[in-house]
Amino acid sequence: MIKDSTREISAGVIIYRRTNEGPRFLLLYHGGQYWNFPKGKIKAEEKSFAAAIRETMEETGLTAEDMRFKNRFKDYEKYFFFKGKNRIFKIVTFYLAETRKREIRISEEHEGFGWFLYRDARRLLKSYYDSESVLKKAREFIRAKNL
Repeated sequence: MIKDSTREISAGVIIYRRTNEGPRFLLLYHGGQYWNFPKGKIKAEEKSFAAAIRETMEETGLTAEDMRFKNRFKDYEKYFFFKGKNRIFKIVTFYLAETRKREIRISEEHEGFGWFLYRDARRLLKSYYDSESVLKKAREFIRAKNL
């Protein structure tokens, strides 16, 4: 029997680097076909922005000082998933930041990472509609602001 949905609130950062070919987006590899942005659960006492910075530091080694946040960008991922017989409704708030750092120190929960041009990042996220949509909006924001 499937239980009623519980809610999971998370935050993360879409991180990019400028290159001659265009912006390259950081994706973390979780194994199998699963790539995504640095993100994680918001603790009870945290605001989403603070949680996004903390999770990014834990998962990539990048600090707030390593990133230049684009203050007018904020977007959301909303989706359901199952954890055993529990249906979880997840909401993730994403912020956008630029970095000049290439090297990432991934956490034990990840198997790898990559810096991808938009078309390649989009291909890796294609199974996750909301992630792909957030990436598209980030790219449009970068283009519109000429960042």
